[in-house]
Amino acid sequence: MLGLLQAKERIVALSPAINELIFAMDRGDWVVGNTQYASYPLQSQKVAKVGGFFDVSFEALLKLKPTLVIMQPHNTKFIKHLEAFGIGYALINVDRLQSIQEGIITIGTLLRNPQGAKSIVERIQTQLKSLQGITHNQKILMVIGDTIDFQKGVFIVGHGLYLHDIIEISGNHNAYASKLPQQPILSYENIIATQADILIILAPNSNRSQEVIKQAWSQLPIPAIQKGNIFVMQEEYVSIPSDRLVLFLEDFKKILEVSRKSK
Repeated sequence: MLGLLQAKERIVALSPAINELIFAMDRGDWVVGNTQYASYPLQSQKVAKVGGFFDVSFEALLKLKPTLVIMQPHNTKFIKHLEAFGIGYALINVDRLQSIQEGIITIGTLLRNPQGAKSIVERIQTQLKSLQGITHNQKILMVIGDTIDFQKGVFIVGHGLYLHDIIEISGNHNAYASKLPQQPILSYENIIATQADILIILAPNSNRSQEVIKQAWSQLPIPAIQKGNIFVMQEEYVSIPSDRLVLFLEDFKKILEVSRKSK
């Protein structure tokens, strides 16, 4: 539900990706609140914080007197409260590649900057096209987090995320074959069973060095290790599907190019 648009909105952005997109569209001065994980660009750190990912404080949000709250579907518990106080809101889904691009266009409309949104989407699409034709039919396993204790299970990218879509668009396959909607946690044995050709570990802001993480994974009997196709991505943007998705795509392209040489 959207309220009447103001000359200059007072926006609360309830995810780092949404916050970054607003700033990327030159409307950062409209943001009066965001979450504790919204740290980019630097100006975001000075904005009032209303909580974390799942623990947003409606009381803190209300004190900011927003005219518009932009959030992801997991924040829908606030909708009735927002409606009761006459606060406009918009839901943006950033789970899949298509929904990310649609969400960018929606945000551009809300911010009255459709051209800015269009430019971001075009850059993403250009970078996606550049992934094609580098490698084919490789099984790519993307691990989420810097886990080095396999007995506790390992989070990986399943079939319900934009990262899976990127793998498919590149002409390769997710090494995790099951299409169950839940986010998978694999045991040591199940990781081996994937027989991944390329292993990518997404560990943004990890305190562990790449060498330590790679060493922990180096004993697994999978083709990726035998070929030397193990990569650790630690940049903050690898887990934030904003306009900086193009940076992730550039890094992913380099990984494909290196892996092609190892065949």
